[in-house]
Amino acid sequence: MNDNEIVWRIAGGSGDGIDSTGTNFTKALMRSGLNVTTHRHYPSRIRGGHTYYEVRASPDDIKARADEYNVLLALGDSFARSPDEEAVYGNEEVKPLTENLDDLAEGGVIVYDTGVIDTDDIPDFDERVEENDWNVYPLNLREIAKEQGREVMRNTAGVGATAAAIGFDLDSIKDVMSDSMGGDILESNVEILRYTHDLLLEEHGVDHDVTVPDGEHDEEQVLVGGSHGIAYGALDEGCRFIAGYPMTPWTDVFAIMSKLLPEFGGVAEQVEDEIAAASMAIGASHTGAKAMSGSSGGGFALMSEPLGMAEGTETPVVLIEAMRGGPSTGLPTKTEQSDLEHVLYTGQGDSMRVVLAPGDVEEAYEQTRTAFQLAYGYNIPAIVLYDKKLSGGLTNVPASFFDREPDPSMEATLTEEEVQELKPEGAQDFPRFEYGAEKGVPPRPVPGQKNGRFKTSGNEHDQYGYIDEDPDNRVRQMDRRLSRFDHIRDDLDEQDHQKVHGEESPEYAVLSFGSNKGVVEEAAETLADEGWSVAAMNVSDMVPFDHESVRDFIEKAEQVFVVENNSTAQFRHHVQRELAGYDEKLTSILKYDGDPFRPAEVVDAVESAAEGGVETSYNVKIQHEQSRKGRDTETVKRLESVQGRGDPQ
Repeated sequence: MNDNEIVWRIAGGSGDGIDSTGTNFTKALMRSGLNVTTHRHYPSRIRGGHTYYEVRASPDDIKARADEYNVLLALGDSFARSPDEEAVYGNEEVKPLTENLDDLAEGGVIVYDTGVIDTDDIPDFDERVEENDWNVYPLNLREIAKEQGREVMRNTAGVGATAAAIGFDLDSIKDVMSDSMGGDILESNVEILRYTHDLLLEEHGVDHDVTVPDGEHDEEQVLVGGSHGIAYGALDEGCRFIAGYPMTPWTDVFAIMSKLLPEFGGVAEQVEDEIAAASMAIGASHTGAKAMSGSSGGGFALMSEPLGMAEGTETPVVLIEAMRGGPSTGLPTKTEQSDLEHVLYTGQGDSMRVVLAPGDVEEAYEQTRTAFQLAYGYNIPAIVLYDKKLSGGLTNVPASFFDREPDPSMEATLTEEEVQELKPEGAQDFPRFEYGAEKGVPPRPVPGQKNGRFKTSGNEHDQYGYIDEDPDNRVRQMDRRLSRFDHIRDDLDEQDHQKVHGEESPEYAVLSFGSNKGVVEEAAETLADEGWSVAAMNVSDMVPFDHESVRDFIEKAEQVFVVENNSTAQFRHHVQRELAGYDEKLTSILKYDGDPFRPAEVVDAVESAAEGGVETSYNVKIQHEQSRKGRDTETVKRLESVQGRGDPQ
């Protein structure tokens, strides 16, 4: 954390309005001229359980969540199951204070609600306050809220108090409040906001240097997350149908699309399960609509059969997979990147899909548009892979970024006039799966078009769609379908992404995928400031893989650290599988405790791993020259040699 930023955290119980209050405070900071990024931590419970919302704000560019924070508003858990420390889950009332102290910076600010939290229940609290020089402001926010109106307004009371403690002007906060409420409710909230602001100054005064920095935006900003980027990209690319079933964290995309699609003349359907959702989207696409569906973890597992059907019938569709901790139900509301192999290989037979893993909001928008372009340009399923961190984290983006031309075109889908031109004279059916199609992509009619009749089946078929198990037919069809990926790679190579951040030919390199983009870039900058020769690269093209640029990045460095949020190094193994080797050159930096990486964790792990270490100061694992399932390096080399993927030994 640097001196020119503030990192504010509000903590309470699930159901205490922590998320909405945190989002509104973030908007206020953004409107005051600061850049912001947020992190949400919450349990998989509707009521009760420790939750917090953190926002990092600075006039400088922000790439990731901060390594620590300096302002805590601890409301306590009003839905706690037990205030008894001996209970199974401990004293939940005080956890919004006790579980947030480890990351609070020295000299930081604490405002807490004495109406819920009793620090006498925290044996070492006073000692830690003195040791860390924390500035503590106790206020009975619950009682104040009851006296001023309703207990639910204690969130507003707490915001007013912390605004006073850090010198944040109330005008930006009132501006945001007026967007979501009015009349007597607005007046009551503004009154309690002012009351606690003045009360903190009167009762405690302020004698510290934790303040909100000044900032100014050059243009209008919007506060959005990766889910917004995916939804907006889908809408701008002409998606007009979505089917889904709620499952965290995919639900955000589904909710945004369900709200906006009717405004565009589209349809959103919540169905009984994920099999029905994917099948319905494929059906909508078959009849001529741009369609999408999606889920998370176990829900996406149910989509394996319809995904295979889309591949076999060459029906374009876009699927969204939002990763969370697994296996099974796992960690429903926590961050993990452990569905990569699941998404790459689930289904039947040789997978034939595009997989893109955006790293930030801008890439979420752009690569969702790319997913639709490739799906409907090559009659193939395309999957957008992201995670809970990117889904739920908000950041400011210039409003002009989304000022793009929409593209509702259907690419390889034919008009009725084109069907008449392309149908072979005298043929009974349209050659929907023509052997010699350009780029391996036969243009497709849609049902109801004159002379566009064709057969389609999940069984292998000839070029007219009739089931055909002849060996020669099988080889011709498989080769044609696979040939599309060379052309897809060419299309992706024309895009300006997967850039190298840092030195062109570094001694050390950091490789990542998905939402770790900003983290590894900030970590690389920190290491460079410390004198390291280092660069970072975040990969988003999972399939088809960008062999040329990733190989070039790895070859130029002496040692490469692969950063990912899972326990089995799935991305590292994907890189090795695609590039055939580099086992001794790649070192894994893994985190799988449910929390996303912070820049300091990557920095610490790189410094330790570069010296051959295996331990860090954090809950991060370093894995040197180890292959999955306990196979040693030499075994892997022998296997790769046998398979033609490595140099002969």
